[in-house]
Amino acid sequence: MCTAISYRANKFYFGRTLDHDESYEEEVTVIPRHFPLPHLSSPADHYAIVGMAHIVNNYPLLYDGVNEKGLAMAGLNFVGFSHYSAPGDDANNIPAYAFISSILGACASVVEVKSFLENIRITNENYSDDLPSPHLHWIIADKTESITVESCADGLHIHNNPLGILTNNPPFPQQLLHLSNFMMLTEKPPRNNFPGTTDLSVYSNGMGAIGLPGDFSSQSRFVRASFLCGSAARESTESGCITQFFHILDSVAQIDGCCQLPNGNYEKTVYSSCCNCEEGIYYYTSYSNRQVSAIHMHNCELKSNQLFRYPLLLKQQIKNQN
Repeated sequence: MCTAISYRANKFYFGRTLDHDESYEEEVTVIPRHFPLPHLSSPADHYAIVGMAHIVNNYPLLYDGVNEKGLAMAGLNFVGFSHYSAPGDDANNIPAYAFISSILGACASVVEVKSFLENIRITNENYSDDLPSPHLHWIIADKTESITVESCADGLHIHNNPLGILTNNPPFPQQLLHLSNFMMLTEKPPRNNFPGTTDLSVYSNGMGAIGLPGDFSSQSRFVRASFLCGSAARESTESGCITQFFHILDSVAQIDGCCQLPNGNYEKTVYSSCCNCEEGIYYYTSYSNRQVSAIHMHNCELKSNQLFRYPLLLKQQIKNQN
């Protein structure tokens, strides 16, 4: 399970939690402009990207990222609903595993993504026998708008995403409809609307959010992230913005031991990320290291044809003050 959010303040920020019962040794990876991305029309001439990836045979299988134009994207589990087609001659075929790198490599904005998707088929090709096609849907965002892309049995769907939020199942229109059950939530003290009473009073701060779901299910995380991201104060500094961003993600993080999977293992938030999309900075924390680390895309040689790889810092960092 995962949660992705957009946060627009003095700059545009985008990131996600990746929740799983194990890590695949993912690395923050900078893909420079001339590293070959074979599913693009110009494989070695594309936008530079920084993102989180599992790298196999020097190929980056991206989980999420942002390109040098400020377009951001993340893939989230969509098991039971995703459906990909066999390759055909009537459209541009892109395997699901290459969808993020293809979009971020080719498009500078959500407007361009919508045009790009008009002749796209997301295919069911596996990267290898050991790495089957992932079951995903995707959120794509820039500083002005967000969309959700879902490839289902009845075709490819592109949904406007006014909140810039996405979790997992069910399909996005149902996630959005579910918010109607919580439109009474407010960051303000509640009013007494109970019939026949005049002496009910507020006895605690935060009572306007009574009913905000606190469990780990996809629908509940969608509601919680939407409310908190919409209500959270907009900061004016870089440190303030990323601090707010990680606080929001902490509210939907999975704690080891609290969500058991059918295989008996427990899901946890392997990492959380926050991208400053306008400056190409990828911030992250891991489950075992709460310190915020940063990779600056523009500190790399973006005219290169070789990946820049940064393994996650997993050892807890503690500053001793005395």
